[in-house]
Parts: sequence; structure tokens; C-alpha cells
Amino acid sequence: MKRLTRSRANGKIAGVCAGLADYFEVDATFVRATWVALSIVPGAVIGGIIAYLLVWMVMPEGSATVAETGRPRLTRSVTNAKLAGVCGGLAEYLDVDATAIRVLWIVLTVIPGCLFGGVLVYLAAWILIPKGPSVEAIVATPAASA
Repeated sequence: MKRLTRSRANGKIAGVCAGLADYFEVDATFVRATWVALSIVPGAVIGGIIAYLLVWMVMPEGSATVAETGRPRLTRSVTNAKLAGVCGGLAEYLDVDATAIRVLWIVLTVIPGCLFGGVLVYLAAWILIPKGPSVEAIVATPAASA
């Protein structure tokens, strides 16, 4: 049976988001960005921090071994970027059209009246999500392995 534990090997603060990522078999950056987004948008940053601290206390610590996974990484897109590559990177990670992600982001930012929160979440994602490999690295990869 798979256990939900904090990840010591892949954790940034306490390993909560990395542990959730391991359990649900997704990229830790995706979980971190989602946690920050859910903390900022409703205007409950303090609630997000309190929830993190409570989960930290409840979730047991896992082993310190680093497990290499074949999961895709969430990165900002360098080939499909309009502003910082956040929506393009999410689209590549979720394997959907980037325009749909951009439209959804705009609608969820404007409709509930959370323009400030939506902008903060975008800026946080810009900081949290690492930049993807450069175009030169992407083009050079197939030639190097051939």
C-alpha cells in the first residue's frame, strides 16, 4: 500500500508538496504552484500557510532516498510563450492547447473579480516554475542521441 509521506529528498520547505507530488505521481513544481495559487486567489494566504503547517504536522516524514521518476517536469515554455511561458508550460505539461490555458486563466482571473489575485498567481508561477530547456538544447538532443 502506497503511503502519503513528506519528501525529504525533493522538499523545498518541509517536503509537503513534494510528498503530495510523489503520492499522486505528478511533478512537485505543479503541486507547489497549485498550492500557492489556491492560497492567493481566494485571498486566504494566511489560510494557505496555516494549512501547510497543519499538513506538515500530520504528514509523516518519508525516506531520504531520491527516486528517479520518468514523469514529465513542469517548466515554463520557451517555444510557446506570450509573456513568461507559464501558460505554455502548463499546456505542455497537461498536453493541451496553450490558448485554452490562457483563456481559462483570463476567465478565472476576471470573472470572479480576482484580477489582483490572478496577477499575483501568475507572478508566483513565473518565480516557482523553472524555465524549460532552451530551443538549442531541444534541437541538439535528437542529434546527440543518434
